[in-house]
Amino acid sequence: MAILHGITSGLLGLGVIGVFIGMFLESAYIPVPSEIILPYAGYLVFLHRATLLEAMLAGLLGGLFGAVFGYWIARYGGRPLVERYGKYVFIHQRQIDRAERWFQRHGDGAVFFGRLLPGIRTYISLPAGVAEMSFGRFFLFSLLGALPWTLLFTYMGFVLGQNWQHLGRLGIYFAGAVIILLIAWAAMLWRNRAKTGH
Repeated sequence: MAILHGITSGLLGLGVIGVFIGMFLESAYIPVPSEIILPYAGYLVFLHRATLLEAMLAGLLGGLFGAVFGYWIARYGGRPLVERYGKYVFIHQRQIDRAERWFQRHGDGAVFFGRLLPGIRTYISLPAGVAEMSFGRFFLFSLLGALPWTLLFTYMGFVLGQNWQHLGRLGIYFAGAVIILLIAWAAMLWRNRAKTGH
């Protein structure tokens, strides 16, 4: 973990480019913590080193590019490829198993909800690629799942300013609660629209 801490610290020194690279790595099976990268992106906005739009786009696009990269690796190389070389980039068997069980339980929707869960989001591209999930659906669900996570953590980093490092576990719980409320609200709107036929 000391190596990962060093990698994360190095990425933070690169500014917005580091945010993009960090989120790419996190979505491509390398457990760089987005809970640190994204609040730092917000901190860059606080320092006027980036606009809020630039910081959020860097995080979102980095995550999407990484997710697509991870998807195609899994689709063409399969689980054996990831298992064989994963140990070199801090991927453990239990993490792969956990993401696979989540996907088997929830199907395509697992990609959307998986992007909102720490510990699952980094590896959810693997079972989706192995199962040959439609790329269009994978990309759409990845985008919809990554969007609230990215926007919320980046904005929280901006609001916290110089105290962005203290987001920690409490911030993750708070962000998770807000995301769950957003999902529930969207589901209610969808249900009401379906009932009215609009």
